[in-house]
Amino acid sequence: MADLQSPLGVTFIPGNHGNAAGGTGVTLQERKGISLVQVTAWNNTISTVLTAIGSATGVIIQNTPGSGRVAGEKSVFGFAPGRFMVVGATPDLEQRLRAAISTDLGTVIALTHGRTIFRISGEQVEWVLAKLFAIDFSEHAFPVGAGRATLHHDIHALIQRIDSQTFDIYVFRTFARSFWLTLGHAAEEVGYLVE
Repeated sequence: MADLQSPLGVTFIPGNHGNAAGGTGVTLQERKGISLVQVTAWNNTISTVLTAIGSATGVIIQNTPGSGRVAGEKSVFGFAPGRFMVVGATPDLEQRLRAAISTDLGTVIALTHGRTIFRISGEQVEWVLAKLFAIDFSEHAFPVGAGRATLHHDIHALIQRIDSQTFDIYVFRTFARSFWLTLGHAAEEVGYLVE
């Protein structure tokens, strides 16, 4: 797979930003070298497709909207009925899923070249994200591994909780630079570190 050039360009400025005098409330990163594949199951094949995803990745999730699981650098989460985002640091992820999921079970679509992943982590992560999205980010409402599909104005985003203080945000590459600036602006109040 060809190395993707970051869509952030000159807007990616490492270091401390915003009100960082008292420390940084969050850390922002662009995740690279990650494969993204969307799997959509037909209505009557969801449980079979979930089993196939598990056999191809080693990550098993339940058939509950918004549920998901994180296992090291791999994760799977549902974001709509029968629709799942499969994420991994392996370049053959799409091929493994295509081998496990035939067209009579559902569809497999590679999204690696069409999406950018931002990781936001830190003590103030829920506060910062709540400024942008009308979602309850508390851990009881948004558990580890779970995913949500939402919007920030006209920018569609998928969000997955990675651990108690970390979220990955998936946005279209064409909106990545604009959303990165918006994310930084939302984090200015608590101070943020770009890595």
